Formats: sequence, structure tokens, C-alpha cells
Amino acid sequence: MGLDQHGRSIDYLRISITDRCNLRCLYCMPEEGVAWQPHDAMLSLEEIQHFVQLAAAEGFSRIRLTGGEPLVRLGVTDLVRNISNTPGIERVAMTTNGILLPDMAAALREAGLSRVNISLDTLDPEQFTYITRWGRIEDVFAGIDTALIVGFDPVKINAVVVRSLNQDLLAFAKLSLARPLHVRFIEYMPVGDVCGSDGLGWTAADTIPNEELIQLINDHARADGIGELKPIGGQEPEGWGPARYYTFEGAQGTVGFISAISRHFCAECNRLRMTAEGTLRPCLFSDLEFSIAAPLRAGDDVAVRRILREALDSKPDEHHNRVGTERLMSQIGG
Repeated sequence: MGLDQHGRSIDYLRISITDRCNLRCLYCMPEEGVAWQPHDAMLSLEEIQHFVQLAAAEGFSRIRLTGGEPLVRLGVTDLVRNISNTPGIERVAMTTNGILLPDMAAALREAGLSRVNISLDTLDPEQFTYITRWGRIEDVFAGIDTALIVGFDPVKINAVVVRSLNQDLLAFAKLSLARPLHVRFIEYMPVGDVCGSDGLGWTAADTIPNEELIQLINDHARADGIGELKPIGGQEPEGWGPARYYTFEGAQGTVGFISAISRHFCAECNRLRMTAEGTLRPCLFSDLEFSIAAPLRAGDDVAVRRILREALDSKPDEHHNRVGTERLMSQIGG
């Protein structure tokens, strides 16, 4: 396990394996998409696998595959199998929009994928199509059902909360009642210039601080007769992130809150990100990057490990409330 310059243990690597996606979510990319990296500019699956081996030797033990949408990358199941069999790697997880899970979940589970986070920002079919520009919410629900059936544990639902969208927050929280689903509300984070370039008009005012969000959900829950959310008290679902977890009495799942803006968790940050073309990003909110692509392709493992260490040592103490980055979220990796 590596330590950064601020004494934080960094053992969690989020790897984007593609910048492509089968949706066009409003806050992630413009409707026409972004200028995709040429195929030969992205790391091959073999190169990703080899980098994971080097990262494992440096103390990274937990891997999350992201995108874009990782399930659109050909060969992703074999990549999961190879990474999960890498000495030093304890867990492999994935963040996905869930649309392709009905056809792929069983093979991914067999290959060693232990858990999935499924992105879903509304439970209203029409609003879902608006947010994703052409998606069908029924496909995501089918993916959630399949994830539970094949035994992913935990199955988490990631919902970005945006004030302007007027989402049904209690309905989201109630998904945790009857099934072992772990719903996490994520404060809207302005990453990239999507809002300005796409005319959404979303601003910092669209970020609902988690304390306000908890109060809103509890007000509606009391009116609905199910009682308030209570802190979970040491029974959190397995995870590597910063969510604070609550539960309704008798619920099979939990409700989590991720406060990247109002109550940032930088002091506990435990991760590095790598983009699909092989650049390491020490902080989501910083444009500082370190490329390992050239030495990785040249077989210079010493240089790759040196750059990895340099990126680790360059992690800032916190994001200092920076808003916006040069890259869009789909180009960085979710």
C-alpha cells in the first residue's frame, strides 16, 4: 500500500478502458459526443493488464473498471479475468450504466468481477430518456435485476442529484427497502465544460448539499409513514469510497451520501485514476496528468513505476473547490 505526500494510503485504482458510451448523459458529454481517441491511441487490453501488474507491485490492490461505458469495450470479460487473477489484486469492480448487463453479467461474475455500481439518475422513464438523450430505463432495470440474480454483492445504484431535475428522491431511497440495493446519492459536480457548451444552464446552485438532501428525504419519508433514515452504525456495504450510509428500519439495503462538494472527503482520498489512453490523474478536479503510455508500450517497467510514483506524490491535499476541468467526465473515467 503506497502513501502519498500527505500520508494517505493509496491502494485503489480506477481505470477507464474506453471513452466510448452507448448513452449521451447531459452532464457527461454533448449530444454529438466527443472526439473519441483513435483505437490505436487507447491502451490495449494487454497493456492495461500489464499496468495492473506493475501497480499491484506498488501496493494497489483494488481495481475499478470505468468508461465511458466499460461494457462496450470488446474483450472486457477476458480483461476482468486476467486482472482478478493478478497477484496482489484483491477485488475487481465496475461502474456501468447497466444496459448491457443482462447479456454479460453471468460471464463477468464467473470471470471474477465481484460487484457493480449502476448509474441511474431518475426513476421516471421520460426523464431518463431526457437525461440520457435516448436511453430506455427498462434496460437499466433489467440490468439491475440480472446483477442481483448472478450474485454481485453489493449492487449499488449511483444517482447524481441535480436540483433543476426535481428527481423523486424518496422513490430512489425506497429501492433499498425490499431488495439488497445500496442507493448512493452523489452531489452534482461540475466536471468539464458540458454545462456551458451544451446550454444546460446548470450552476453551483444545482448542487444539493447532502445535509439538505437527507432532510428532504426524511421529511418525505415521515409523510409516507416509513420513518426517517438512521445512521447504519458499522454495517456498511463493502466499498472503497467515501459514502456515509443510512438505512430505513427493516430495509434490506442502504442509502448512502457522497459529498464531493459540501463536505469533501479529500483527507481520506485513496485513489488514482487512469484514462483510456494511459494518463494518470492524481485528482478528479485537477488537470494535472502523467502519461505512462509510451514507456508501457516500450516495455520500460522501471519508467512506468517511476511515473506512477510521481503521480502518487503529486496528489493535492484537496480539490480546493475548483469547478470545471479541461476534460469531460467521459474522457476522464467515471
